[in-house]
Amino acid sequence: MEKRTEAPRPILNVAKYLRSSSSGLNNRQGVLNGKRVDYFKGKSAVKALLKESYGKLKEVPKVTSESEACEVLQEVLRYAFFLRVERSGGESGSRYKSLNIPSSQNWEKDQYYVWFYEGSQLMTILGGIGLILIVFSAVLFPLWPPILRDIVWYLSVAILSLFGVFMALAVVRLILFIITMIIIPPGIWLFPNLFEDVGFVDSFIPFWAWEISKKKDEVREEEDDEAGGSQNINRDLRTTVEDGDEEEVYEDEKDEGNKKED
Repeated sequence: MEKRTEAPRPILNVAKYLRSSSSGLNNRQGVLNGKRVDYFKGKSAVKALLKESYGKLKEVPKVTSESEACEVLQEVLRYAFFLRVERSGGESGSRYKSLNIPSSQNWEKDQYYVWFYEGSQLMTILGGIGLILIVFSAVLFPLWPPILRDIVWYLSVAILSLFGVFMALAVVRLILFIITMIIIPPGIWLFPNLFEDVGFVDSFIPFWAWEISKKKDEVREEEDDEAGGSQNINRDLRTTVEDGDEEEVYEDEKDEGNKKED
């Protein structure tokens, strides 16, 4: 804590940026000394300092390359905003990795680092105050003016009615689908996008649609892949597998060269 208070303003601003959502830093959760904490991989922080959003900040060290980013992060580490940790398997039944702090503290982009800096607590404080005010207002509900109590009552009834309409619509569309699936397969869905991840208006467009089987979807995807494959045959195929941030890159040109040699 004492080291963090001694940190220069630019280094503190870097730590604040990394803790903000604009950095896009991929924070994970682990367990350190029985307490759940946030930690990240070094190369994720390097990528964050190379983003355009960092370049727009004022009073921060200039970063134009990975080596400069590593130097800045080494300075942040020196003031103990975060420390290097080693991971081990979590306890049985837990999906969080166990973390421990080694004696050697240095910056390497392939290592993991645990946060000891929480960032700005302004929003947390404001959220706590807001929650207390809401609870206090609810407790004093009998003392509210009659007109405010009537407004709250009408709003609650409207929300419950809207929820009831959605539930009734879900039951009706399911019954309709079962009937049409038996009479005129593959069946008809009323408002097929009702529970899809779309906007409110798009949830009710189209009014109805036929059920599309998974097999048809797979055939369409295969046809699209075949059509696009002829145009991209010489393009590198890069497959990224993220499990502990490991990346594997495969290239079609190498495979084609091996085939020719065979």
